[in-house]
Amino acid sequence: MKQELINLRKRMKEERIDAYLIMTDDYHGSEYVGDYFKCRQYISGFSGSAGTLLITDDHAGLWTDGRYFLQAERELDNTGITLYRSGQPGVPTLEKYLENHLEKGQTLGFDGRCVMADYAAGLDEIIQKKEAILRSDVDLVGDIWTERPTLSGEPVWELEEAYAGMTRKTKISRIRDILKEKSADWFLLASLEDIAWTLNVRGNDVECTPVVLSYLLMSKEKVIWYVQEECLSCALRAKLEKDGIEIKEYNTVFDAVRQLTAGHSILYDSAHVNAALYKCIPANIRKIDEINPTLLLKAVKNPVEVENERIAHIRDGVAVTRFIYWLKTRVGKEQITECSAAEYLEKLRMEQEHYVEPSFYPIIAYKEHGAIVHYSPDARTDVPLQPEGFVLADTGGHYLEGTTDITRTVALGNLTREEKELYTTVLRGHIHLSMARFLHGCTGVSLDGLARTPLWEKGYDYNHGTGHGVGYLLSVHEGPNSFRYRPSVRRGNDCVLEEGMITSNEPGVYLEGKFGIRLENMIVCVKDTENGYGRFLRFEPLTMVPFDLDAIIPEQMSEKEIRWLNAYHKKVYETIAPRLNEQEAEWLKEATREVGV
Repeated sequence: MKQELINLRKRMKEERIDAYLIMTDDYHGSEYVGDYFKCRQYISGFSGSAGTLLITDDHAGLWTDGRYFLQAERELDNTGITLYRSGQPGVPTLEKYLENHLEKGQTLGFDGRCVMADYAAGLDEIIQKKEAILRSDVDLVGDIWTERPTLSGEPVWELEEAYAGMTRKTKISRIRDILKEKSADWFLLASLEDIAWTLNVRGNDVECTPVVLSYLLMSKEKVIWYVQEECLSCALRAKLEKDGIEIKEYNTVFDAVRQLTAGHSILYDSAHVNAALYKCIPANIRKIDEINPTLLLKAVKNPVEVENERIAHIRDGVAVTRFIYWLKTRVGKEQITECSAAEYLEKLRMEQEHYVEPSFYPIIAYKEHGAIVHYSPDARTDVPLQPEGFVLADTGGHYLEGTTDITRTVALGNLTREEKELYTTVLRGHIHLSMARFLHGCTGVSLDGLARTPLWEKGYDYNHGTGHGVGYLLSVHEGPNSFRYRPSVRRGNDCVLEEGMITSNEPGVYLEGKFGIRLENMIVCVKDTENGYGRFLRFEPLTMVPFDLDAIIPEQMSEKEIRWLNAYHKKVYETIAPRLNEQEAEWLKEATREVGV
């Protein structure tokens, strides 16, 4: 059993806490969190980006989703922590586990700053039903983590209008129009991506997500930004204040919310405001709990953002195409491992103009590692690549012109018939969604089956969504737009698809112990035509990187699918080849050659 788990149980006994909950969240519900907030990883050793840990005096369980089953099984081995595979038959939810095991009079504890208000409300219902006690004021992991990293406080920088496409004053005005419609006197915003979008600022407080730890309070007269003031330069502070932004210290937001005037109303999103901050809202304030209005505003990219994203994806396409060329021509001739391949791709991205940083931890997964959906190589798992089989490369980058996310599964040598058939099947699903033409009013739930049907016909599926929204130099996973065949349990994640939304298209298939295949492009929603039946929309690919023709079986594809593939490859060649050297361009010409049925 891990010593950290033993130490935590000792503190639980001292505080008379019978069950302790550790979420993955920071104070803002971010997908990725800074080192200061990695309490769940510190106690359990599980390093995935999603998971919840529950500790009692005689049991410890970690709940995570299908993306991380294999990774969690490996990392939890011999820790004394049981893996609960969320969504699988016979596996209780964490909430149901609490209902079944928490006894009358027992105490459930957690750090209310790292649990969102809506989830805490659900826990409170369980506590009331069980006649138990809830404590949300205890950071027990912080008590025992003697070498805990410091809270991040990186310099803040401004995203210029040439990249943002809209001034912060215009964005604030649009938000205020919505507040007026909602009859809200105040708007409390804690989502870091939404704050960064609103103020046209970026930072480095969360890994792979260039945001700033902060809160925002807005009324029709005021905009108050609660941020670590030492992170602002004098010049940026002056520009913000000129635009009417008051600057106050990060943690003073709690007192500010407590002091809101009685009889006023406040709009907030309980899914993105932590429980500790929510408890500060006075009882005599009218609460309007709705989806942050900024969520949809930032998801619909303006024309400047869309055009910038095309530039970012061309630059990224150059880097990834060079990477695939390098793999195809060097594997078997020199020592290349998963880790060294990831480092080489990062080097190629760094050579591109306006590159900022990776948009997530790179996934370079060879052979059976490809079946681990969110595998990320490290010194413990790194293996050499050989001139055979598949390597799955899911990577992305942040540029001033936007954010990229691309997956290519590359044939490094001879493939089995099974590998080729499944690659072709996944590609067909990718093409079906890419070719979609649909009436305005559709959500991603309406279209997800297009990508899965070729796999379903063969009795296969994949245990993740087909696509997620992508932020503009923000989170690589951004709601509310997505593709999934089951409605989301999170409100606001099944929105109508709108022009300007950018979403990933990434079907896959994963055979444990053998290989994984995933093929991902970023696609932007655009207007197609309008007639008596309504407004039709379609998708245009932003990603400009070839698929692997060495891995397909053309006779298993329809004429329509082949036409799409040839047209896409023609555009890739015309766009990327002029930016490559002679050898790379010659290779790309062959890699994008026309194929027939």
